[in-house]
Amino acid sequence: MATNDLMSELQKDSIKLDDDSERKVVKMILKLLEDKNGEVQNLAVKCLGPLVSKVKEYQVETIVDTLCTNMLADKEQLRDISSIGLKTVIGELPPASSGSALAASVCKKITGRLTSAIAKQEDVSVQLEALDIMADMLCRLGGLLVNFHPSILSCLLPQLTSPRLAVRKRTIIALGHLVMSCGNLVFVDLIEHLLSELSRNDSMSTTRTYIQCIAAISRQAGHRIGEFHRDTQTWPGVLLVLSTSLTSHHHHPLTFTGSDDEYSDDDDMSWKVRRAAAKCLDAVVSTRHEMLPEFYRTVSPALIARFKEREENVKADVFHAYLSLLKQTRPAQSWLCDPDAMEQGETPLTMLQNQVPMIVKALHKQMKEKSVKTRQCCFNMLTELVNVLPGALTLHIPVLVPGRLLPYPHTTYPCPPLTLHIPALVPPVVACVGDPFYKITSEALLVSQQLVKVIRPLDQPERDTFDASPYITDLFTCTIKRLKAADIDQEVKERAISCMGQIICNLGDSLGDDLPGTLHIFLERLKNEITRLTTVKALTLIAGSTLKIDLRPILDEAVPILASFLRKNQRALKLSTLAALDILVKNYSDSVTPAMIDAVLAELPPLISESDMHVSQMVISFLTTLARVHPLSLAKIGGSSILSELISLVRSPLLQGGALSAMLEFFQALVGTGTSSLGYMDLLRMLTGPVYAQSAALTHKQSYYSIAKCVAALTRACPDEGPAVVGQFIQDVKNSRSTDSIRLLALLSLGEVGHHVDLSGQPELKTVILDAFSSSSEEVKSAASYALGSIAVGNLPEYLPFVLGEISGQPKRQYLLLHSLKEIISSASVTGLKPYVEGVWTLLLKHCECAEEGTRNVVAECLGKLTLIDPETLLPRLKGYLLSGSSYARSSVVTAVKFTISDHPQTIDPLLKNCIGDFLKTLEDPDLNVRRVALVTFNSAAHNKPSLIRDLLDTVLPHLYNETKVRKELIREVEMGPFKHTVDDGLDIRKAAFECMYTLLDSCLDRLDIFEFLNHVEDGLKDHYDIKMLTFLMLARLSTLCPSAVLQRLDRLVEPLRATCTTKVKANSVKQEFEKQDELKRSAMRAVVALLTIPEAEKSPLMSEFQSQISSNPELAAIFESIQRDSSSANMESMDTS
Repeated sequence: MATNDLMSELQKDSIKLDDDSERKVVKMILKLLEDKNGEVQNLAVKCLGPLVSKVKEYQVETIVDTLCTNMLADKEQLRDISSIGLKTVIGELPPASSGSALAASVCKKITGRLTSAIAKQEDVSVQLEALDIMADMLCRLGGLLVNFHPSILSCLLPQLTSPRLAVRKRTIIALGHLVMSCGNLVFVDLIEHLLSELSRNDSMSTTRTYIQCIAAISRQAGHRIGEFHRDTQTWPGVLLVLSTSLTSHHHHPLTFTGSDDEYSDDDDMSWKVRRAAAKCLDAVVSTRHEMLPEFYRTVSPALIARFKEREENVKADVFHAYLSLLKQTRPAQSWLCDPDAMEQGETPLTMLQNQVPMIVKALHKQMKEKSVKTRQCCFNMLTELVNVLPGALTLHIPVLVPGRLLPYPHTTYPCPPLTLHIPALVPPVVACVGDPFYKITSEALLVSQQLVKVIRPLDQPERDTFDASPYITDLFTCTIKRLKAADIDQEVKERAISCMGQIICNLGDSLGDDLPGTLHIFLERLKNEITRLTTVKALTLIAGSTLKIDLRPILDEAVPILASFLRKNQRALKLSTLAALDILVKNYSDSVTPAMIDAVLAELPPLISESDMHVSQMVISFLTTLARVHPLSLAKIGGSSILSELISLVRSPLLQGGALSAMLEFFQALVGTGTSSLGYMDLLRMLTGPVYAQSAALTHKQSYYSIAKCVAALTRACPDEGPAVVGQFIQDVKNSRSTDSIRLLALLSLGEVGHHVDLSGQPELKTVILDAFSSSSEEVKSAASYALGSIAVGNLPEYLPFVLGEISGQPKRQYLLLHSLKEIISSASVTGLKPYVEGVWTLLLKHCECAEEGTRNVVAECLGKLTLIDPETLLPRLKGYLLSGSSYARSSVVTAVKFTISDHPQTIDPLLKNCIGDFLKTLEDPDLNVRRVALVTFNSAAHNKPSLIRDLLDTVLPHLYNETKVRKELIREVEMGPFKHTVDDGLDIRKAAFECMYTLLDSCLDRLDIFEFLNHVEDGLKDHYDIKMLTFLMLARLSTLCPSAVLQRLDRLVEPLRATCTTKVKANSVKQEFEKQDELKRSAMRAVVALLTIPEAEKSPLMSEFQSQISSNPELAAIFESIQRDSSSANMESMDTS
């Protein structure tokens, strides 16, 4: 009872013991451990836990000493209770990361006693207990025992040959915990010992133990073992052995009957070998992406051959391994599936394509199996196959369909043969729609929706030869039943709405009297918050149908409801509603009343805003449709806030791309309505008013470009008004009292109008623009240059010779005139430019050796874009200039190649693929700048068209990696007054090299030796600020793309990250230095958060130590937590499918 009371007191935080009391309590509890009564002993052990945290360090050492001595005692009961006591004490010590001195000193005390107890081998039970405690201690506090690791290892290794299997087993567990925290030297000693013992292969028993030990080490620290088997030459052999193991059978002489599926042997354990081989292949396939071609040559046929495996568990693992192979093959980038990607030779996808018949043949047999699990695996496989290789099963549908329900992705790729199987497919699908289990119903509705598209393809009327009438009733009846039901799963409701939408869209003309009733159900679903979004999408589908479905029964009610959705705080709903309203107004203009339109217009002003350009673009497109279909309804927008919001949006610097194009279309449609107070001059005044009023200059240059484009759009729509307005703009540029803002707008407007309308009838135009070249404002000069080029596009014979003449005759204005020429080459039609190519080419070559880099860059862009006009003639000429003696000429030519590469297919691509290697040889050029522009061109190719450079990586990568190194000879000191400033001339080229590496991660990961790549990332982590920022991004990317490789290098990567986070800026530094350091810390911390997403990263002792350092530093902890929050919220957003 007294012991019990003592335990209760010790568990209270309030208890405080003086030295004498501590000594007495400790002495008494240790005495109670030797008590004859087992219950008293148990209570005494329980007291040790809270006691350790209450007493002083030397008392804990007394406790540990006594327990260690008792562990070696003769009495078995005392030994047992003492070992439990030691485990309790170890469990209560603060973790290694806390840096506690108590834990360190206690561990040192225990370790020596334990190692001697283990090494003696006198009493097996003592040995087992000691091994158990050692494993416990290494697991919790291994980091504190670094100095003891060699002695621990030397005492554990002999135990692997112990005659007692239990000793071996516990030794393996202890070694598994040891490798999590030991240094590299100890780890290498351990692995080398195991490998040398394995090679001796003395006895089966010890060999098995060593293999189990390596397996345990792999589980705990597999990333460290990776370094020992990175010999890529041996992999094909390993794969061959594993593939052979898949067919391993132990044939019994009496029961073997000919085929490996026709024998029985109750004692046959070979399935374990096959299962292990399948799992091993699965692991290799999942982690070695760069070996995909090798996998398809050796692994794939072996796995397909084993689909017939008779052991169900082994069969499941074989299927899983093949699924992993398919997932690795799935193209991450769209260019991989692009038929124009120009990949030569056998790619993984083409190899898979060739093996599809074998796969289908093997699966076809398995689909007849009784086992549900096997059939499930077959369908998973087929589904993944069509995801990786769309249309792969087109030729095999006759084999797969009879008597089997098809996995739905097949029907996503409608093909002529599928209609032949509709009679076999529709009845089982319809039956499944009525299934009581919601998942089956939901999938069946999805398949039905796809089948409707196959039965009657509206987008390809020429293929609509199939008689759909026998199936319409069945499909409609089963779907309407689910559509009407209110008490069903949310997913089924949504799929039923989508499926019925597809039925009405494709088969609505055959539904007769059922149609109005079904549309009214849609109206009810539209009023329900849960189903409204899906219903809006279904109505959009129906309204866009070529069958012109009669929607009049519901339009009166539906349009006001849709209008009300525009004020809801749900972005996906707003976007879908705007799309629905647009198509309704377009296709049902007779039935849409002015009152309905007014209801919608009232909701639009808040949606027109630069804060959400996509929604704004949809609103503008809707208004354009209205202007074309219902011109009268727009009479009211002049007085409403819609127009003022649109004019504000035109002045926004964010208006570009699709939204700007939509705005231009809208103004053309609006001026075409002929509405009073919204005529050409009215709109022109609204657009240009603020600039001429001079009340406030527009803050952003982009605003002037947008206004000029709108002016040009209006002028194209009203050609009669053009000459007067152009004349006015010319006067504005000439007028000496005009502000720079007015000149800027007038020049840009002249350029935009002249691009589409021939302005050669304006005699003053040339001189006015050339005079503007002398303006004091850089922006006006730039606008004049753009205007001249743009006007020339409208009449090349008149203006192009003039521009070329000016370039030759006006050396001071060369840069601006070359920009005009660039505008001409970029925008003019190929046929219009063809006659002038030779003259322009000759002129450009004269300037490609210019010492001014800005001029050279413009010349290079012009050369590149000119080459696209006649690549067969001009590309070989460009290549010829690589031999030029001038480094400026060579850099211009290499930069020109960059402008011939774009992300869509072009006629130059095959020619460029054949000679881009010659241009990239400039990576060996003696001139630093030429090498830098070569890297920029390489980066452009890797980003926009990776197929150009994928096959050259073996030769290019060594030069690329070479440029990532810091060169001492390029670093110089510059004296600035009393200060010395270090300048690194090699920084730009290193930055270009690291940018290339980052791009290659996205486009050519399968062609990289990731460990070689990581070596250079590691160097970059210790480089200049700009390069550190890039390598932090790379680390975060690599953590996702190839976590296992990063894990193997984790210890080497953590150190530079820690150094960055703990660097202090000098107190007297400027503000920018502090900001730079803060930004570096945040980026480094993002990399740390990304690294921690890798499973097992926390097991690294250096990483866990760094983590504890972060948590103990308030500043770093705050940054770490905010980044974790940001990353988790970003994940949540990406999961939000709405």
